[in-house]
Amino acid sequence: MSGTSMDGIDAVLVSFQNNTVKIHASHTTPYPDHIRHRLLAASQNQAAPDEVGELDTLVGTLFSEAAHEVIQSSGFDRTTIRGIGSHGQTIRHQPSGTAPFSIQIGNPSVVAEATNITTVADFRRRDMAAGGQGAPLVPAFHKAFFSLDTENRCILNLGGIANITWLPASADLPATGFDTGPANALMDAWCLDQTGLPFDSDGHWAKEGSVNQELLDDMLSDAYFSKAPPKSTGKERFNLDWVKTLVSRHPGIPAEDIQRTLLQLTVTSVVNQLPETADLRVYVCGGGARNPLLMEELGKALPEARLSLTSELGVDPQMVEPVAFAWLAKQALEGKPGNLPDVTGAAGPRILGAIYPA
Repeated sequence: MSGTSMDGIDAVLVSFQNNTVKIHASHTTPYPDHIRHRLLAASQNQAAPDEVGELDTLVGTLFSEAAHEVIQSSGFDRTTIRGIGSHGQTIRHQPSGTAPFSIQIGNPSVVAEATNITTVADFRRRDMAAGGQGAPLVPAFHKAFFSLDTENRCILNLGGIANITWLPASADLPATGFDTGPANALMDAWCLDQTGLPFDSDGHWAKEGSVNQELLDDMLSDAYFSKAPPKSTGKERFNLDWVKTLVSRHPGIPAEDIQRTLLQLTVTSVVNQLPETADLRVYVCGGGARNPLLMEELGKALPEARLSLTSELGVDPQMVEPVAFAWLAKQALEGKPGNLPDVTGAAGPRILGAIYPA
């Protein structure tokens, strides 16, 4: 799995039994800087077809190397591995308009050929063909493994984009979920642009700044935040140009104040879209869970809720999404649906993913 942050590839070796998950090994492979820069350019429509095609092969090679690394570190015989779920790297996600589409690169044929393990990929497009957003897809995994009939739960993923999954305790209510808006994507982009660093480690730079309320209010006026679900988004909408356009309306704001305001944008946009219930437990996963300032501000904004990490549910916060796509591959190989129509808006349950045999 590599998400919208485009910082690297998370690989996990996992087994499933009934409603339990067991992680046997995990490994993260950072993208080389030159590949990450090319991917970022491609995600902003700054890549010719030849460039996209070359990146597709290069990313497929990197994904297969990540699979090799995690298998080798696990000590497992690769012939015992049933399949690889390869999400690929999203470079464009446009779920609206007259011809919706979502593009993930990382050629799965390269992965299957290099590993000699059946590979499942291209998870999003079948849901979109059925009228869905194609995202988020992890809520189906959240529902299968994290729901509990005695607790109202919300799974909050703070990746490049933030998304929530609402798991009500009542069996009469459906599990729902959607992308709330930007999380690390904008903070990382602004940090890189202003400091040359790929991200604001532990939120130290943001701590030097203060929230600019006028800028924050302007950011929150974006129509996406008030749009009703089903909805999903990405760097196509929330990117550095979006930040700079808004900042230009408010000249003279120190760069560190903008960084702090972007962090608050994540907090406020998430909190404003959480379900209104007196009894709520929020479990956080994704890269944002490692940002102490972000977690502190979420806690302040949710004084009545209980804020925890998904590690309390048995899955490392950094591995929830790669585990979810392993499960989605398992679903596909068993001929079972992997989407939640109440989340994506698809016409019904669908088997997701194309299968590339070993």
